[in-house]
Amino acid sequence: MIVMSSCLAGMKVRYDGNANTVEKIRQLVEEKKAVTVCPEVLGGLPTPRNPAEIIGGDGEAVLDGVARVVDNTGEDVTDAFLQGAYKALEVVQQVGAHTVVLKENSPSCGSHHIYTGEFNGMKKPGAGVTAALLRRNGIHVLSEENFLRYIEEIR
Repeated sequence: MIVMSSCLAGMKVRYDGNANTVEKIRQLVEEKKAVTVCPEVLGGLPTPRNPAEIIGGDGEAVLDGVARVVDNTGEDVTDAFLQGAYKALEVVQQVGAHTVVLKENSPSCGSHHIYTGEFNGMKKPGAGVTAALLRRNGIHVLSEENFLRYIEEIR
């Protein structure tokens, strides 16, 4: 079983109320070969919601208590992001998944890049809160781009 970001499967849970549908991922969920999670929704945040970015580091630093997740109005939403990350980890463990495919660039799900924390559209290397927590627990985390490349390679 694989766990996927809900937005990649076509669920409208992004901060702006939209989805980031990837057809191959949507099909896997439809075929019951994958389950979905949205850490931000699991953490109690509404859809739509204000965009948020990590200030002072990346997801690793948030887990270590040295960085915060703040939305574009200045509201600290770190606790919701942490709660959602731990709930996502529970789902991954419950279904016995060893691989998780998460939406790149997200402050929760980014596996290689996240936004800089300056709300200027720029990105920096780093992982989101959920991606970092899953990796700390031995889960293989991929972005949707890496997952699609992997699927093509094994065909």
